[in-house]
Amino acid sequence: MCDKRRRGSGLAGDFVARSIRGALTFLKEAVFAEETASLPGLLQALDPRVKLASVLFLLLATMFARTLPVLGMLYLVCPLLAVLSRLRLGFFLVRTWVFIPLFSLAIAIPALFSFVSPGKIAASVGIFHITQPGLRAAIFFVGRVTVSVSLAVLLSLTTRHAALLKALRAFGVPQIFVMILGICHRYIYLFVELVEHTYLAIRSRSGARLHHWQGRRVVAWNIGQLWARSCALNEQVYGAMLARGFRGEPMTLDRFRTQPRDWVWLACVTFVCLALTTLR
Repeated sequence: MCDKRRRGSGLAGDFVARSIRGALTFLKEAVFAEETASLPGLLQALDPRVKLASVLFLLLATMFARTLPVLGMLYLVCPLLAVLSRLRLGFFLVRTWVFIPLFSLAIAIPALFSFVSPGKIAASVGIFHITQPGLRAAIFFVGRVTVSVSLAVLLSLTTRHAALLKALRAFGVPQIFVMILGICHRYIYLFVELVEHTYLAIRSRSGARLHHWQGRRVVAWNIGQLWARSCALNEQVYGAMLARGFRGEPMTLDRFRTQPRDWVWLACVTFVCLALTTLR
C-alpha cells in the first residue's frame, strides 16, 4: 500500500513538473518570436505598417463574412501564409488552436441547443436537441475566433516586437497603450523565469515528500513571496527601460520604408477581402 502511494505521489509530482515546464516553454515561445521574425519569408519581408494594415483588412473580412465557405477560405489563407513565411505548420497550428479557440468552443456549446437557439432540429442528445440555427451560429463563432487568432499569431510571429509597437503608433494608437504593451512584453519573460526558478528551489529544498498541510504552507508562502518579488521586478524592469533611453515611444534601428512589393501586397489583400465579403 505504501509503495502504491509513493508511486502515485511520484507520478503526480512528475505530472506537475512536466505541466509547469511545458506551460513555461510554451509561454516563452509564444512571447518571444524574434527567431521566426528574422526568417526570409513572405510576411517578414513586408513593411510592418503594410503588414498590420493587411491583417486589419483580413480581420474585417472575417467579421463581415456571411457564409461558411468564405470563412473557410479565409482560414485556409492563414496556413498558406504561414508556409510561405517559412513557419513550421505544426508550430503554427498548435499556437492557433490552443487556449482561445478551445475556450470559444466551450462558450459556443450552449448555443447549439434548442433552449438557446430555437429552430429546426438537426440532432438529439438525450433530452437535448441541437438545432440547425444553433449549429450554424456556433460554427460561425468558433470559425471567426480561430481565423482572428491565426491572423494575430501570424502578425506576432513574423514581426519584431519593437517594429510592431512602432507600427501601432504609426496608426495613431495611444502612446500609453503602446507603452503598457512594451513593458508587459519585457516583464512577462522575467516573471516566467522567476516562477520557474521558484519551483526549482522548492523541489531542491523539500528533499523528502512533505505532508499535505506542510505543502500548503510552503505553497502559500511562495505565492506571497512571488507577489512581492513580481511587484519589485515590475519597478526594476521599468527602471531598466528608462535607463536605456525608453521614453514611451518604441525605438528601432531600422526605418520603415515602403517598397513596390508592399503596395502590390496591400492591393492584392484589399481585392481578396472585397471579393470574399461580397460573396453570398
